[in-house]
Amino acid sequence: MRIEILIDPRTARRWHWRLCDRLMRQADCSVRLCADHSLRAYPASVELLLSLEKLLLRRNRPSLADRTSPPVKLKALDESRDADVVLDLTGAEEASPGKAPLILRPLYDGSSDERTAVAALLSGSFRSVAWGDVKSGAIVAQGFPSLESMDGLTAGLEAAYARLTALIVQALASPLQFRPVAWTAKPELSSTGPAGFFLHNMAYICARSIYNLCCHAPHWHIGWRTTDGPGVLETGRLAGRPWNILPDVGDAFSADPFPIEWRGQSYIFFERLEYRSGKGAIFAQRLDENGPAGAPFLVLEEPWHLSYPLLIVEQGELFMLPEASASGSVTLYRCVEFPAKWECVSHLLMGIDASDATIFRHDGLYWMTSTVHDGFGGYSDTLAIHHSPQLLHGWEQHAQNPLLIDVALARPAGNVVKHDGSLWRPVQDCSTGYGKRLALVRIDKLDRENFAQTRMNLLSPGPEWTGTHLHTLNRWGRLECIDGAGVTPKSERLRQLVQKR
Repeated sequence: MRIEILIDPRTARRWHWRLCDRLMRQADCSVRLCADHSLRAYPASVELLLSLEKLLLRRNRPSLADRTSPPVKLKALDESRDADVVLDLTGAEEASPGKAPLILRPLYDGSSDERTAVAALLSGSFRSVAWGDVKSGAIVAQGFPSLESMDGLTAGLEAAYARLTALIVQALASPLQFRPVAWTAKPELSSTGPAGFFLHNMAYICARSIYNLCCHAPHWHIGWRTTDGPGVLETGRLAGRPWNILPDVGDAFSADPFPIEWRGQSYIFFERLEYRSGKGAIFAQRLDENGPAGAPFLVLEEPWHLSYPLLIVEQGELFMLPEASASGSVTLYRCVEFPAKWECVSHLLMGIDASDATIFRHDGLYWMTSTVHDGFGGYSDTLAIHHSPQLLHGWEQHAQNPLLIDVALARPAGNVVKHDGSLWRPVQDCSTGYGKRLALVRIDKLDRENFAQTRMNLLSPGPEWTGTHLHTLNRWGRLECIDGAGVTPKSERLRQLVQKR
């Protein structure tokens, strides 16, 4: 595939060269860079804001929004060129020159003007990025980035740029070819907008720092109950038998519960993160007929952060697949002596930053869902799927990775289970903030070349589960678990005041 990329060298940014490098590394692509002096530059106030953020928030770390010179000499435009695909990064309103059968532009909430993205990020209304076909008006790939790591305009732009880079790989491999949705009114970029955003953001950062001095943010806790009837997955509701809170301590939080009954004993495995170290490890809590029996205890710890201890039973053996994204691999452990002795048996994937990897069986294969991160943007929007004929090795990526970029429907939130003849997966809906809500999604199609899913239910904290967050759901037999978070002051006196209220 012959790809031509149009760039205005006067306003080129680091993300342009990252996109070029990504495409150049594709085995079936040849890339030609051409200069086009059409881009409308950001206002001086926006450039000043980006410079201030780089100085104050990012401490001069490289950013995808950085202005940079082209690493290679750009070629002049040539009307006779014969590219298969033109990627127009100039933001020009008129049609791109050339005779290529496919001319694509990045779109920010439906607009090819990057200033729309800036205005939407400054106003807090930014939603989506896409690649649109200039000739037909069709959108060939679309995503809804996660802004959970956004500490300023720079981080918001990075999330948009990074997901556009991932989407173009998807677009060139298997374009969706659907018509544009009805976009909402596009915000205008005012001259005072960047200054107001900067002051508001600095005030927010100061307020958050003060809050973090007084409270644990967030303090996750685990809810559990036993039930013989339908649970959350079947009813689509948190109602039913009341949820019990698993006791914890004030200097650590508990999250990501995975229950299991193994050799006649019931346990909940979960992440415990100590605030002092900021690093998670895997703990377990035994339950008997009266509830928690004894204190929770450590079962697995590594030099890096561990969480989300997915449990897998295979041929009479018990395995654990905890999230270990900081290690750069997806690592499987075997239980040597239940419940507290585990050994590493296989690195299923290497060189990958994968969150909440979830393995299940379907049509004779093992499948793994996770959200992957490529160094920029949030951790909850890019769904990847891998498959293998065996659990311990042979894992390959899905033909359409990344299959989905959607902050509301990508990140796993627990075991994939069979329900009503279909596979269902709980997912984290982070569209209003990390871990805020939980969605129940039905998988409609899954094979080596295809994937489709439909959201069926959306669950939020409420009367049945109070607090501010909800982001994991699992069940084993009669034991059902969820987790959530709330405000937990660091001092005992403040905690007592909050509990009284």
